[in-house]
Amino acid sequence: MDIKKLNQKLQRVPPQLIPEIMDYIDFLINKYGIDGSSKRKFKFQWSGGLADISKQYNSVELQHKAMDWR
Repeated sequence: MDIKKLNQKLQRVPPQLIPEIMDYIDFLINKYGIDGSSKRKFKFQWSGGLADISKQYNSVELQHKAMDWR
């Protein structure tokens, strides 16, 4: 959608709904980190979390165990 179409739609919106639209736009910007300050950066905190059982299970056995836990 281009800006022209967006402007046309905004002109049809009642004035009392504009604050709600602005809030939603802010929500989307924050959710997707469009402003460059994404709060959802992936962290590898889990890395090495299963090191203590690495001698007990191989990767296939661990996958089967995970299925049992579900």
